[in-house]
Amino acid sequence: MKVVFESRDPDGARLRDLAVARAQFVMRRLTWLVPRAKVHLDDVNGPRGGVDKRCHVEIRTRRVGTVVITALARDWRSALEDALSRAARVVVRNWKRANARPRPRRPALGHQA
Repeated sequence: MKVVFESRDPDGARLRDLAVARAQFVMRRLTWLVPRAKVHLDDVNGPRGGVDKRCHVEIRTRRVGTVVITALARDWRSALEDALSRAARVVVRNWKRANARPRPRRPALGHQA
């Protein structure tokens, strides 16, 4: 799986290796479905502090389409972990929906012909 990392913030850019390694680890069981992931770290309001670290994860899948998740947190690591875990859950859920077999219809109770 190829991971593309972007960050204009110098503090976010220092987390490049961590972000790539975490993305590969979280998606390790989905590599057959996810050939490419893009991770973007951004500081929303600059050095003022607060809940302003944003992690934007875009995952392009072969069968399910594109999944885009954004997470805000107080620190980079929390935003990264939250976005990656949510993205993995959404990819699996969308894949299950796409591959679900239609359930056979059962007649309603009490209305037998």
